Amino acid sequence: MAGSIATFCSGEALQNAGISLENIDRSRVGVYIGITEHGTLETFTEIQSLREHNDEIRFWSHHQNPRSIANNPAGEVTLNLKITGPHYTLGGACAAGNIGIIHGMQMLLQDEVDIALSGGVSECAVEFGVFAGFKAEGELAEHEDPAKASRPFDLHRTGVVVSNGGGVLVLERLDQARKRNARIYAELAGYCINSDASDYVLPNAERQAECMEKAIRKAGIQPESIDIINTHATGTRGGDIVECKAIHKVFGEKTGVFINNTKSFIGHTMGAAGALELAGNLPSFTDRIVHPTINIEELDPECNLPNLLIGKPREKDKVDYILNNSFGMLGLNSTLIVKRYVP
Repeated sequence: MAGSIATFCSGEALQNAGISLENIDRSRVGVYIGITEHGTLETFTEIQSLREHNDEIRFWSHHQNPRSIANNPAGEVTLNLKITGPHYTLGGACAAGNIGIIHGMQMLLQDEVDIALSGGVSECAVEFGVFAGFKAEGELAEHEDPAKASRPFDLHRTGVVVSNGGGVLVLERLDQARKRNARIYAELAGYCINSDASDYVLPNAERQAECMEKAIRKAGIQPESIDIINTHATGTRGGDIVECKAIHKVFGEKTGVFINNTKSFIGHTMGAAGALELAGNLPSFTDRIVHPTINIEELDPECNLPNLLIGKPREKDKVDYILNNSFGMLGLNSTLIVKRYVP
């Protein structure tokens, strides 16, 4: 399933970018897809089939290996689109979408490719183990109204809403994009990836703050230059509070920085989250409207950040920089900053 999602998203991204693979060197196209996990559904299905046939090995599909290997999502893109450049997936837990984009940018800067199909995909919503794991941790969202189950920052939030998705962006060097008169949605300005090295699951506010600070420095700006922070906040009590502490450490009471959360609309798409949530905020560069966080009925006092948008969108005088946070288990943090393109 992840391969199908990645292939569909890549095709749509190329079409939106106005790029025909018939007219370019396909060996100079790279595919870098972030994932949380992959292959467990295929393996579970084959084991179930095997048990139903008295462990007769001839009922084990020979397709299981290529379907379950780690590079499958990116590999299926190259097979279906006949791309001959490098491809691989990047296992980055729930930070993977951001990491796929960051890695694609790095490969462009190293002149390894001319086009990078970068982002993340997730098929977690069909994997029993994901739901069982969050349920065992007491972090699987529940609500009598499913549309209100995803409620980051709400005092009565109960956890994660697991959802599927995919987000793939076309990345190019700026001179090449200008040369072909491409529609440029944004420029990649700064980034950081770091590790907590403190716990398998529990996040670390100090390391998250450090990640944001380094990304801001790499972008060559100050914290007050950021116009929108798209939070990672998943709706877990500990995770939301820790990120809020990290944001407050970096940004203090700066009132020009608007803060929102996209998961409140779409749930947590795991490996796709960084790319999808970034894409969901890019229109703000054009219309200057910042989408809110929904489903907050009673704000957790420990998540009371300045300019946390609740319920209704807001319009800003300008939107020049967006900061996108994505964090993953085993203490993996990623921050990506994009800026408005000015011709």
